Amino acid sequence: MFAALKADIKAVFERDPAARSVAEVLLCYPGVHALAWHRIAHWFWNHGLHFAGRFISHVTRFFTGIEIHPAAVIAAGVLIDHGMGVVIGETAEVGEGCTIYQGVTLGGTGTHKGKRHPTIGKGVTIGTGASILGAIEVGDNALIGSGAVVLKPVPPEATAVGVPARVIALAGRKVEPLEHGQIPDPVSRQFHSVGERLAEMERRLRELEGKAARVPAEEQV
Repeated sequence: MFAALKADIKAVFERDPAARSVAEVLLCYPGVHALAWHRIAHWFWNHGLHFAGRFISHVTRFFTGIEIHPAAVIAAGVLIDHGMGVVIGETAEVGEGCTIYQGVTLGGTGTHKGKRHPTIGKGVTIGTGASILGAIEVGDNALIGSGAVVLKPVPPEATAVGVPARVIALAGRKVEPLEHGQIPDPVSRQFHSVGERLAEMERRLRELEGKAARVPAEEQV
């Protein structure tokens, strides 16, 4: 448990340029608080003390604004940055080195028992306000764009954006974890392409009109 806390603190310094000291991280980072208390709640849950686990989770949500079910499995080195409104469901799994921004939901679908929340691979970055719903997998080092609603599996190293989310190839270009706000937008890209084609058609139309204006009247008859 202490090793996981150490890894979580290290993750803050690696991925949050605002962090200045260990004391500041321990006292002023609700994401670190939520993860530390979650690991305690998770221990109680795994030892059959479900009420204790849920009560710790409930109190932690009150103080941090971050709701993590005590049964959720969260690896070491996870960063929940500005975590207000983050919700992580009962059967969710989060791999090592993930970064989760505010307002993220790892939610379930359906009312059945068993696996119904997502499994997040290692090194995944989930942007502000994104929702990943259902028992789907997000591959290692994937990037989920801000506001995306992910309903289908996302392969490793891929980027998913939009509502519902679609996977976009990055053409081998590495996207830095903190640049989750600079993700290609397929909708705006399509509009831009349509705009370019319209501009080209207007240019050709003006050329044809210019040629027609230069033709003598008798030749036009």
